[in-house]
Amino acid sequence: MTYPDLVIRSERVFTPQGIIPAAVCVADGVITAILPIDATIDKTPHTDAGHADRDVYLAPDEVLIPGLVDTHVHVNEPGRTEWEGFASATLAAAAGGVTTIIDMPLNSIPPTVSVTALERKRRAAGAKASVDVGFWGGAIPANLGSLRELHDAGVFGFKVFLSPSGVEEFPNLTLEQLHAAATEIAAFGGQLLVHAEDPQVLDEAVNGGGDGYRDFMASRPPGAETTAIEHVLDVVQRTGVRAHILHLSSATSLPLLRAAKAAGLPITAETCPHYLYFAAECIPDGATSYKCCPPIRDEANRALLWAGLADGTIDFVASDHSPATRELKLGHGGDFGLAWGGISGLQVSLAAVWSAARDRNVSLEQVVEWMSAATARFIGLAGKGRIAVGAHADLVAFAPAEQFLVDAETLRHKNKISAFDGALLVGRVHTTWLAGREVFSTNDDVARTPTGALLVR
Repeated sequence: MTYPDLVIRSERVFTPQGIIPAAVCVADGVITAILPIDATIDKTPHTDAGHADRDVYLAPDEVLIPGLVDTHVHVNEPGRTEWEGFASATLAAAAGGVTTIIDMPLNSIPPTVSVTALERKRRAAGAKASVDVGFWGGAIPANLGSLRELHDAGVFGFKVFLSPSGVEEFPNLTLEQLHAAATEIAAFGGQLLVHAEDPQVLDEAVNGGGDGYRDFMASRPPGAETTAIEHVLDVVQRTGVRAHILHLSSATSLPLLRAAKAAGLPITAETCPHYLYFAAECIPDGATSYKCCPPIRDEANRALLWAGLADGTIDFVASDHSPATRELKLGHGGDFGLAWGGISGLQVSLAAVWSAARDRNVSLEQVVEWMSAATARFIGLAGKGRIAVGAHADLVAFAPAEQFLVDAETLRHKNKISAFDGALLVGRVHTTWLAGREVFSTNDDVARTPTGALLVR
């Protein structure tokens, strides 16, 4: 028998079999047993009395959920650590109940488009990660033909842009190059991730910028996403590559994806907390903290995204945490054409999605499925995203009815800027455990030694 070093008891434990009262036993970072909540649990084989080294009882207002797995995070280190970094990003993740992040290949310098660049990322993250960290690779024109090397080095897949990325070191692919990348990735069974906006449609919709949010939204119309997704589906049909649509914002693309899935094509899609929580009608002119690409669209569109999640057309929710400095984000007088596009929301993603879900009578179980279990399955981490014997003890004490006002100044992101600043959210993370070790608690402000692991595919 393995004797636990941690027991967490809760009246509501989210297991794959449903929500139950239970005592979750942890030893050496793994869940070893799920017992009745009032079970007597010995801490050593040498005594009949006493309990595990740490026996934690959750409060009546808390539930125990698996740690979230966020598959879309821009950490920006090395190279742009003034935007974010592994220390600040992973602390924010832990405070938001996220125990695993997968880092995007940009906006770091160099981007993760070679094994050498991947090794630099790993060195940068190694001593700073408060949660587990994995890495996506990137496919750009210059590294086509050598993607297998990155795959073999352990990246989880390859991100491409069909439109300009916004940083010169990560250029977009033409349609011919997309086909070449897909053919190459399919040959070794890899995963293709696509920022799906068509550059020709964007060029036709371009405007002079300014502080009007609706003008900005019009510069990146739904047709840009729909046309790009048509191109991706064509490539999937021709090559058999597994493809994933990142940060879907436009509901007009849902029928395409629904039909492709019905036809058995290997296509998946995600949406993001900001598309589910905000609507264009509530975004003031000049409020560039809300700028992201593709943009937050109107209320009718938001309702259809929720429906797409409910019917499985959209597979899961990931943050697309994309921070920048205050000057880049807010320093252009409210001009949406000049401000950096990206939402900083890693720490509040769970609360934002749960707040909006609760208003729609969507259960917390479903939210946890979209943000933990489904994302873990997507990247092939079978030990994460669930509270079950043999799974990683990545756990979160969450108070689903507790309200709080987001104050960007108190967030653990490096730059204290967020579209969620001032939002009244419901659902607060009280404690986060990574492999059975406490990495965040609202009860103290103790500096903890980072213990996150670096993951490989």
